[in-house]
Amino acid sequence: METDLRFPVGKFQRPAASLTDAQRSQHIEAIAATPVRMNEAVEGLMPAQLDTRYRPEGWTVRQVVHHVPDSHMNSYVRFKLALTEDLPLIKPYDEAKWAELGDVRTAPIEPSLALLENLHQRWVLLLRTLGPAEWSRKFRHPEWDKPMSLDDALALYAWHGKHHVAHITSLREREGWR
Repeated sequence: METDLRFPVGKFQRPAASLTDAQRSQHIEAIAATPVRMNEAVEGLMPAQLDTRYRPEGWTVRQVVHHVPDSHMNSYVRFKLALTEDLPLIKPYDEAKWAELGDVRTAPIEPSLALLENLHQRWVLLLRTLGPAEWSRKFRHPEWDKPMSLDDALALYAWHGKHHVAHITSLREREGWR
């Protein structure tokens, strides 16, 4: 069976029920670890390697590195909105178009790695303060059938970091980049 290069860690599965405290803790730790894992994934890569697509028609490694903090900033804001407003309607963004902007296509990755590290420090501080009632709070996305709880969003972004790190590490493995 051939691995789907789009989903090297599998597709995201929305939790069927509220997360347990242990599951939340695991997901928070995954989010906390994402910046370290991303740094390890790109360590020592040359510019030509950063500009290699992780799969045909996929983004380059550089675009992936810039995408993760862009996406996670949006998620952080969604958490804050859900915690401070009643069922807010969030604003989506066109990640494909963001990936074509000048600060993504050709920019050095170091600012995005630093942004990811600092954003995740702040985000994890927030996540560790939430109680059971807060985890059940929800936000609405205009393109989704049902609102997303913060439990669901936590699981999604724990997966999301692993998903994109694996795009890079699986490319490194396939290419023999050490």
